[in-house]
Amino acid sequence: MKPVVLFLLFSVLTFAADSLSTDRVKFDPTRDPYKDLKAAVKTAKAENKRILLDVGGEWCIWCHRIDEFIEKDAEISSALKSTFVVLKVNYSKENKNEKFLSRFPEVKGYPHFFVLDKKGKLLASQNTGDLELDKSYDKKKMLEFINKWKPKK
Repeated sequence: MKPVVLFLLFSVLTFAADSLSTDRVKFDPTRDPYKDLKAAVKTAKAENKRILLDVGGEWCIWCHRIDEFIEKDAEISSALKSTFVVLKVNYSKENKNEKFLSRFPEVKGYPHFFVLDKKGKLLASQNTGDLELDKSYDKKKMLEFINKWKPKK
């Protein structure tokens, strides 16, 4: 009986963990960043937000860490969502999106953020390594970054 209960418990926990991880918006090499940016501009204009291009890939451990950091901290998540329309731009061996990314400054590490105004014009290039703390991210630095780029009301 004990092995059956342990098996069921393990199965439930595995399913729960998988459910949580699938909620994360993933980097998708099949997406068209030009179309996605056009949609992001439309939303940003309607909601008076900036656009945050999050460049990275599913291969990138720090991309997963920053997503987890944002998802687990309600204050960070709320501030990010109220300030930005977030657009994930894939960079991987399957699709480097070189043509799209060539219009922005060179990326030297992943994930990398580009802040755009609501019309899609580049405002800033942010190395996310500057926001790190140990094996995660620094809440104070992340909030400072978000607050710095809040659009004027």
